[in-house]
Amino acid sequence: MMSKEQIKQWIKEKDMKSVDDVQSALKDLFAETIQEMLEAEMESSLGYAKHDMKRKRTTNSRNGYSKKTVRSEYGEVDIQVPRDREGEFEPAIVKKHQSNNCSPD
Repeated sequence: MMSKEQIKQWIKEKDMKSVDDVQSALKDLFAETIQEMLEAEMESSLGYAKHDMKRKRTTNSRNGYSKKTVRSEYGEVDIQVPRDREGEFEPAIVKKHQSNNCSPD
């Protein structure tokens, strides 16, 4: 949860002056949040953080990203879904074949 002061600072940093500016900032925030959640899911799935080879206890590893467009109440946003070499990663926040925030295609 952001404090009132943090929100004021965010508005100032984003130079928000209109409703369109707010919607654009929320769309960006939505995309960044989904992206971070996908990264956290991959880390949890593999059992080690990116570049943390000391804790790697699996033969599986990261293998780039797949581009995906997700529809939401903020409009369409492009995200990068992480992939693993063995194809075992099943993201929960945006499931495979899902392109909106309600149900699969």
